[in-house]
Amino acid sequence: MIIIRIQKISKDAIVPNYAYETDAGMDIYSVKNAIIKPHHRALILTGIKMEIPKGYEMQIRPKSGLALREGITVLNTPGTIDSSYRGEIGVILMNLSSKIYKVEKGQKIAQAVFNKIEKAKFVYGKLSKTERGESRFDSTRTIRRNF
Repeated sequence: MIIIRIQKISKDAIVPNYAYETDAGMDIYSVKNAIIKPHHRALILTGIKMEIPKGYEMQIRPKSGLALREGITVLNTPGTIDSSYRGEIGVILMNLSSKIYKVEKGQKIAQAVFNKIEKAKFVYGKLSKTERGESRFDSTRTIRRNF
């Protein structure tokens, strides 16, 4: 378990929480009402700031129920909040439906998952061979057609 320092910057902010003990993601809430027109996006603020420990990130992901019922998703999913960021947490929601969507203050708008980050170091050289090789998108379908 990691410890996250949090600061409410709005009296209406709701601290993120897990709905169930076994959940991977915690619910993130809107601090204000907003309207998202069809096929438009909006930055929805949460009224909270966090201090994410070095070596971790917080990913913002869509709520499956909002996506299924309303066509609302997180535009840059997953959105990454780096450990060095100290500003208000905002969520970019996208309305993929053909009707106006109203975000209500206090509504669950997304979920957050914390991940440990592994840094990469690049080493130049020849790559090993694999069965897939350089096959692109839908490569398994191409293989299945060959049988």
